Amino acid sequence: MNELHRILVKPLLTEKSNDLLQGNNRVTFQVDKRANKIQIKEAVEKIFEVSVVDVNTLNVKGRSKRFGKAVGITKGWKKAVVQLKEGDKIDIFEGA
Repeated sequence: MNELHRILVKPLLTEKSNDLLQGNNRVTFQVDKRANKIQIKEAVEKIFEVSVVDVNTLNVKGRSKRFGKAVGITKGWKKAVVQLKEGDKIDIFEGA
């Protein structure tokens, strides 16, 4: 597998990310925790052949989960919100 494919873990298809796509032409991905904005931009542009205007990232903390008596913590992960150039789109988010 290519290094660019390791940066983008999976697309996030939630109600909030769908609203961002419709209003601002922004798509949301779960990305590798070590990836920076430049690497994320490069990966999205090369994999999906679109132009990226802006990348915002945030670290999502793990949550406490109970398993019977035991309490554990889920892993934290990194989210990237990528703004595409006007007119560009990614087919997986459009339902193609």
